[in-house]
Amino acid sequence: MITLFKNPKQIITVDGNGADYKRGKEMNNIGVVTAHSILVEDGKIVELIKNELLNKTNFDEEIDLSDKIILPGFVECHTHTAFAGSRAEEFKLKLQGVDYEGIAKRGGGITNTMHAVRDSSFDELLIIIKPRIDYFIAQGITTLEIKSGYGLSFYDEIKLLQVIKELNQTSNIEIISTFLGAHTFPPEYKNDNEKYIDLINNELIPYIAEHKLAKFCDAFCESTAFTAEQTERIFNVAKKNGLKLKLHSEQFNSIGGLEVALNMDAVSVDHLEVLKDEQIDMFFNSDTTAVLLPGVSFFLNYNYAPARKLIDANAIVALATDYNPGSSHISNFQLIMSLAAIKMNMTIEEIISATTLNSANALDISDEVGSIEIGKSADFAVFDANDYSDIVYNVGKNLNVMTIKNGKIIYNKN
Repeated sequence: MITLFKNPKQIITVDGNGADYKRGKEMNNIGVVTAHSILVEDGKIVELIKNELLNKTNFDEEIDLSDKIILPGFVECHTHTAFAGSRAEEFKLKLQGVDYEGIAKRGGGITNTMHAVRDSSFDELLIIIKPRIDYFIAQGITTLEIKSGYGLSFYDEIKLLQVIKELNQTSNIEIISTFLGAHTFPPEYKNDNEKYIDLINNELIPYIAEHKLAKFCDAFCESTAFTAEQTERIFNVAKKNGLKLKLHSEQFNSIGGLEVALNMDAVSVDHLEVLKDEQIDMFFNSDTTAVLLPGVSFFLNYNYAPARKLIDANAIVALATDYNPGSSHISNFQLIMSLAAIKMNMTIEEIISATTLNSANALDISDEVGSIEIGKSADFAVFDANDYSDIVYNVGKNLNVMTIKNGKIIYNKN
């Protein structure tokens, strides 16, 4: 099947010019193409054609995108979408001045959601999570990462990963799973942390790897969660079992997690709200993507990660929602983009690079998706806008009218 995506007002290619990411100042080069159409065959981009040559082009169907802006499909590279229950009561505490770590010490936070997940069946979790995925699709997201981390037992972590696997098989987009058993220590192991680490290393990781339930192993390296030494031990086992690495680090405290992640060639390090100036240069020419999560800073009324300094230091920077029930109950992708502009001093072009090619790099799939280039998957987000800047300018407003995955329309507002 050959499909022509005809006559968009602008094609934003985010062409990597031979690279699978954009670092530093390159993030401003997003490749704005006009007076062209896109030819797709069997789900892959085969050509960008000048409109004046369309009468000489053979195709089976055409999709008219006149007066529309077409971007690569967004890649959402950091979410905790697989959860149950509500943390609205904790939100009240936040408004009264209790911080994230204070709520965790009271037995709330991740542990609260853990109980809700443990009380939910496989089928109940499917029903809960599916509409969230549909909402992401409606915003132009064509690839979605989802972490486990709210089960915190062998049975419940595997249950969550099996739910994510089922959703990937039944959804119209690609869902990439991440094992986050090292999210926090569950109550039953509060006084025996080593026993829980043994469960992760000796039972969970080998089972997950054998049954291909996750691509990545993640951890929360924080004073209220896992130390740098504990994280390194878990990561060594994960690497031996063929899992790639991601890390939550430098969110509230700097306790050595960043150094562990970079030394072990993690695909990404996420959060970085308290990144120190002397740590910035560690990202210079590093292949590890810095994934920044402005929704967390907004939701917790807390520090924003130093995006401007990272980009100026030649880092590969990506953006994501960190959608979760406690610290970023935000699944509005356009709001995240606008926050990056308003609060993190990122240019609109940098934001587009950070939510497409670089976020694909944070999932180690930027050779397949994240830009409009010949040979890549035909994953597109189509916007009813006058210019690509409108996507960020219209704060929190979804201008996406069509989502296309592998050349097929999977969402059409009209």
